[in-house]
Amino acid sequence: MNKAVGRRQLLAGAGAAFALGSLPGCASDLVRAPSPQGLAPVNARIDRITRLTVCTRPFRPLGPRIEAEKFDAKTVIHNYGHGGSGWSLSWGSADLALQKVKATGDKDIAVIGCGALGLTTAVAAQRAGFSVTIYAKDLPPNVRSTLASGVWTPDSRICFEQNATPALKQQWEHMCRVTHAAYQNLLGLPGDPIEWIDNYRISDDPPGVKHERPKDDRPEFAEFQEELVPDLLTARDHLGPGDHPFGNRHAYRAPTIMFNITAYSYFLLSQFHEGGGRIVIREFHSPHDLAILPQNTIVNCTGYAAKALFGDDSLVPVRGQLARGITQPDVRYGIYYKGVSFVPRRDGQVYQVVGDSDYYGFGIEATDPDRAEAEKAVNTIASLFQTA
Repeated sequence: MNKAVGRRQLLAGAGAAFALGSLPGCASDLVRAPSPQGLAPVNARIDRITRLTVCTRPFRPLGPRIEAEKFDAKTVIHNYGHGGSGWSLSWGSADLALQKVKATGDKDIAVIGCGALGLTTAVAAQRAGFSVTIYAKDLPPNVRSTLASGVWTPDSRICFEQNATPALKQQWEHMCRVTHAAYQNLLGLPGDPIEWIDNYRISDDPPGVKHERPKDDRPEFAEFQEELVPDLLTARDHLGPGDHPFGNRHAYRAPTIMFNITAYSYFLLSQFHEGGGRIVIREFHSPHDLAILPQNTIVNCTGYAAKALFGDDSLVPVRGQLARGITQPDVRYGIYYKGVSFVPRRDGQVYQVVGDSDYYGFGIEATDPDRAEAEKAVNTIASLFQTA
């Protein structure tokens, strides 16, 4: 079976989230089965967790904000609010922002923020012939974007379905296609900042079995990939029991793009410096603080911080926690199983409870780590390699 699958279909077919009370006390007691396909088993153990990180993704019900706004003599081009799709839409979003920058006629511009959108916009602006200064409170790795999971998710919490206007769809498709093409030119670089991996969606049920999703009266999140960019979707293969190392289960394999965010962030920083860019450490508290900048055109790439800085009360935080594990070079594939995602990044394995709904973590601004959630994520992946 070769068929592309969207996130909502993926979640609906994966079964209910794994109950915390049913997990083994310590995954290190599990026996890892050999792989019929030569896939090395994931050494998923809670004593291999190196740290927990939590970030808040910037969701806007109306979709990303890419528009110009005047503050006295300054023109601010907003470029934020991409939900869980910041890295996945970054180059295309930068392209749209730069179209508005060009309309100002200025050649010396400022970029506020040094995360996924800020760095990409700054490098893209340099390539377009602009002189660029980045103003930021923090630099990688101490920015929210470095705490992302690191996989290609271009319509993850991009907007509510009811707000998916034709104009927004056109904007999203442009961002998606431009960014996807940009990443194809970043493959094979030293440190593998961008690479393709196979991702396995694991189900305890055979094909065709569907589970009713819990009733939820909240708005649905928009999904655009199958409608707007079907040519960019990769085919998936169905693997039955015995064709994979995940026990008596069914697996659906599809390639996906993975970002090794540490290497990628430093690649972008190096590109920016090599292009003559300058970084100034500075914190802004209100739009009036922009008056002291020598540049008259400013691209605002502050993400969730735009809520306080520019008073965008439409921004909703979506909490996401990563359990980071010791790297395992022989594991080069990802997993989704029972509401848990595993990503084999070269800068540390990533385990994340994503739940069975995009509302998991929605509206939660707190960034306190949750050890129980982390152990649930690791033990859920470990259970795939347990033998009787």
